[in-house]
Order: sequence, then structure tokens, then C-alpha cells
Amino acid sequence: MLAMALPQGAAGQEAVLDILPLRPFNFDISFNQRTFAPEARVIVAQAGITALRYGQLEMRTVYQYYSHHTPNFVTDQHSLFLNPRWNNFIDFLDFPKTRPINRVVRHVLFGPLEDRAVPYVGALIGGTLPGRDADSPGYLYGGQVGVRFPVARGFSVDMGLQYTRFEIDFKSASDLSQQWLFTIGIRL
Repeated sequence: MLAMALPQGAAGQEAVLDILPLRPFNFDISFNQRTFAPEARVIVAQAGITALRYGQLEMRTVYQYYSHHTPNFVTDQHSLFLNPRWNNFIDFLDFPKTRPINRVVRHVLFGPLEDRAVPYVGALIGGTLPGRDADSPGYLYGGQVGVRFPVARGFSVDMGLQYTRFEIDFKSASDLSQQWLFTIGIRL
């Protein structure tokens, strides 16, 4: 009886491994600038699935398709990569007690949406086709930073900036290409 009258200390929420969590599917349109194969600004489509989530960490798999057709050449590129992400990464700045730095950063970046925004950082590692030559794969690596805004249960809008470096074969020449992508998409 006495235990019910006295306030209990708040227990921390334990992270639980979640397989195919809420909103596992994502579809993005990307606007990119690349340094090789070809040097152009183009639109890329990508789709992915969040396979695992553990606390603020999640593991996604993303398929990306890029196609560029001109009268002089045709190039199609397929990429498949793992995308581990750390959600709400700025929350590690939860100090000092009087005015936590993470709250100030959230307020400056997201204004009135500071409590709804889910900022993230992530890594990218995978492969591309064509890679070292027209019939073999090449490697891909990079990183990303972005923010997700949950709109309704099971639906959110995602915006991010992504940098990748990958091998690609273009017009019978193989080289490393660097690519900057601005992505905007939805998660269902």
C-alpha cells in the first residue's frame, strides 16, 4: 500500500529489436550532380525497405535506378546498398540541464516542427552495375544526413542530402564517380 502512495522513479525504456517496423517502405526521387558517367544533373528514383530497427538505430536496404538517354549514348545504372541510420542523433547533446543544446539546435533547424522532426545520419555501402566493366559489379560507399517528418500514423516525408562514391563503366571506360544527391520522398 505504501509503495502505491510514494512516487516511483521513471524506468528507462529498453530498446527492442523491431523487424519490419511501422513505415518500412520508402520511395524517393533524387536530384543529383555527378563527376563522371556522365557529368550531368539528373533525376534518380530509389526505393527501399527498413528491415530492422533497434532503439534509434535502423538498417535499411535501398535499390536505386539511374538512366540517362541522349542521341549520343544510353546509360543505365543499378545500385543496391545497405543504409544503417542513427535517428535523433542530435539528442546526444542533451546537456546542460537548464537549456539543453539539442533543444536549441532543434529549434533553430526545425522551428515549430522541432518536436516532430527526426534528424538522422547514415552510412551507405553496397554495389553498382555496371561497375568495373559493362558486365561486372563495382563498389559504392558514402554517407547521408537528413530529416524525417511523421505526418500521420504510417506515413512520413523524408528529405536528405547524400554523398556517394562508386565505380562505374561508361562508354567502355571505368572510373570512380562522386555523386551528390538531394532526396525527397515518402515512407509508408
